[in-house]
Amino acid sequence: MSRKLLLKSLWRNIWATKGRLIAIILIIMLGTLMFVGIKSVGPDMHQSANQLYKQQKSADLTLTSTTGLTKQDLKLARSIKGTTVKANKSIFSLDRKDNHVVQVMSSSTDKLDRPKLVSGHFPRHNGEIVLDQAAKQYRFKIGDTYQLKTSQLGRQSYRIVGFVTSPQFIDNQTRGNANIGNGQVDYFAYLPQSNFNQPVYSTIGIKFKNLTKFSVFSSEYKAKLKADQKLVNQQFKGRAAQRTNEIIQATQQKYAAMGISLPATKQADLASQSRSVYSITSIKDRPGVSGYFELTDRITSIANVFPLFFFLVAALITFTTMTRMVEEDRMQIGTLKALGYHRNEIALNYLLYALIAATFGCLLGVILGTNTLPKIVYGAMHQYIFTAQPLLYSQSAIVLAVIFSVLATLTAVLIALLAELRSKPATLLLPKAPKAGQRILLEKITPLWRHLSFNAKVSCRNLFRFKSRMWMVIIGIAGGTALILTGFGLRDSIGAASTQQFGKITNYQALMMVNQTKRAKVNQSLQQNSHFRSATAVNTNTVTVSKSGHQVAQVTQLATNQPQTLKKYIKLESTTTKKPLSLASSGIILTKKAAQTLDVTVGEHVKIKTATNQSYSVKIGAIAKNYTGNFVYMNAKQFHQATGTKYQTNAELLKLTHLSTTQEHKLAQQLIASGAENVSYISAQKKIIDQEAHTLDPIVFIFIILSALLSFVVLYNLTNINVSERIRELSTIKVLGFFDREVTMYVTRENIVLTIVGIIFGYGLGNLLTAFILQKAASDAVIFPLVIGWSGYAIAALLTIVFTIIVTIFTHYKLTKIDMVDALKSNE
Repeated sequence: MSRKLLLKSLWRNIWATKGRLIAIILIIMLGTLMFVGIKSVGPDMHQSANQLYKQQKSADLTLTSTTGLTKQDLKLARSIKGTTVKANKSIFSLDRKDNHVVQVMSSSTDKLDRPKLVSGHFPRHNGEIVLDQAAKQYRFKIGDTYQLKTSQLGRQSYRIVGFVTSPQFIDNQTRGNANIGNGQVDYFAYLPQSNFNQPVYSTIGIKFKNLTKFSVFSSEYKAKLKADQKLVNQQFKGRAAQRTNEIIQATQQKYAAMGISLPATKQADLASQSRSVYSITSIKDRPGVSGYFELTDRITSIANVFPLFFFLVAALITFTTMTRMVEEDRMQIGTLKALGYHRNEIALNYLLYALIAATFGCLLGVILGTNTLPKIVYGAMHQYIFTAQPLLYSQSAIVLAVIFSVLATLTAVLIALLAELRSKPATLLLPKAPKAGQRILLEKITPLWRHLSFNAKVSCRNLFRFKSRMWMVIIGIAGGTALILTGFGLRDSIGAASTQQFGKITNYQALMMVNQTKRAKVNQSLQQNSHFRSATAVNTNTVTVSKSGHQVAQVTQLATNQPQTLKKYIKLESTTTKKPLSLASSGIILTKKAAQTLDVTVGEHVKIKTATNQSYSVKIGAIAKNYTGNFVYMNAKQFHQATGTKYQTNAELLKLTHLSTTQEHKLAQQLIASGAENVSYISAQKKIIDQEAHTLDPIVFIFIILSALLSFVVLYNLTNINVSERIRELSTIKVLGFFDREVTMYVTRENIVLTIVGIIFGYGLGNLLTAFILQKAASDAVIFPLVIGWSGYAIAALLTIVFTIIVTIFTHYKLTKIDMVDALKSNE
């Protein structure tokens, strides 16, 4: 019978306080929605990419050579145990319709890196071709005749029979570089291998059986891939030199055949220019893939910080609300104790109330978060070819959300109950004695205190009289403001990475790769272009830098014999003194992110390894500020001392006037036609980085919206608690003759002060939180400056003020409905 009464009491309590229960459920729901939803984005993105790579049987490693790959290379690859191997051929060509650069590859629909059919069918005959789906923008369609400008294929005219995507090109915005046309691949195509005239293979793909069950994003995959790559390196050890000798011997045989010997000068030229360099790349090295990996890592890093702080703010307010609920029910607890109910039975009633709130809040948050936030983010990622949208419930995030929610509610109830249940029924049946007033510090400043109005003095005393309530409101408002500001801070800071890099550090517009033998002709073509301003020759190479087990790959090494001229093209500034750096002989200059990853400082030595496996040690002379990419800068003397080879330039940094995309393509075509190997524009790099930043816009938008909503609920809830705690006080001043508007201002005046203080605290907290998240979100190649525009501060404050006004309106309406007699009547 007693349990039925307690159960009835529970349902009556729920109905009587349904507004508060809904507020608690909403707060827990928002915290869980943010925490679980954002934590699900990264795994969903991983799974989408992983599904594609598994379904299309992507090669784990790809072998290439500067002189092509032979049947001997294919035999060596196939002799590695536990592998599937596929050799492919590819060429770069121009289409006859618009002179677009196309990478034509041999089709591989059976083994590795299988293209995925979007429409039509795969080639069944030599005269058929399938195009990249991105080629549709050039008005190609199935059934059209397609023509190429090349002599490397058996025929130049084909019929389009389908459109495909490829796991080798996941980002529709980038298709890699080429040595013809404008230097950039516009789209790709697949043909049967029998169409290719070239005697050697372009690539050999290798897939390892021991990696099939692991996600390409997992640490297990990376560890095993590293071991597998060592096997490949061992298998092809010495093969580059052997291949170089094969080419020299083949050339010598041609001269024997003609009855003359190969001249010594010709042999030396062959050894230096046909020289074979073998390279092994992974999935991450494909066009657009590293950007996707960095994006998923960035989202995961943000998800590990922002939602957690968001959830902690929600949990804090939940804790306060539940504590206040128990304190308000002290008379009911006293009645139940007087009727003989055991303290455990009474406690169970409130614990069930808390459990109901936590359960519904968590359940709604998990369902809404998992089903909405990842889809919103995924919907904004139009540049990637992934179509699968897996619905993964992050078990770890859900468990943590449940633990936090239950702790916030049940712990609050238990702490409040322990205090109340120790009291005797007679004490509980009487209202709590009001807190005694105290002289505050402001009263001791007599001239100032005398000039304050009566209402101002009352507000000041009330603020400091209830310190716990004051701090709770300040923390709540500061937390909401900080979260909103952090949302804007992430947007501004991530976008500022390219602005800071390409607006203040990188002061050239293009990098042109050019062989010294063809430089004169290329420079003549360059001088004739009206957009050309100036150029400086450099030596550049992509290297790996390592130190004590740590390494940074894909580092751009740049050497110059004109350090003073280089300052006009690249602004090198110290990360500590903020002073300009010069390429002195005291050591090389390493950029900031690489130094952080390697955990090195000025004066230490690092090891540099080139693509040809040449290694040398250099001393760090300075660390430079940098935001995108990793760089090593040295002068010509340092280059010679480190490498033991003569300094020779292989590239030029170009200063150009502003060019449109069409003008960039036209200039690149002219330079490559004149002999340049490749031309890459800074604008293209900036576009890619900006696009990656914009991909995060939906997440930032979600952060701002949910933070604003949480801020409103927090402010509303805390104000309601404030009014409930002071109902007798407010009824008293109404009896004394205060008008409704004056009663409202009695409470609102304090809220205004606390709101202003909370906003100021929120600004500081928001900056700290943004800086912490940006540090975690930085990738191997990109770091973000802390930048929060004035609009972020203004909107964060404005939203908080608007919420305060809305809450004041609700409060005013509630205060007009106070039954003064009921609130002030004595307890019987």
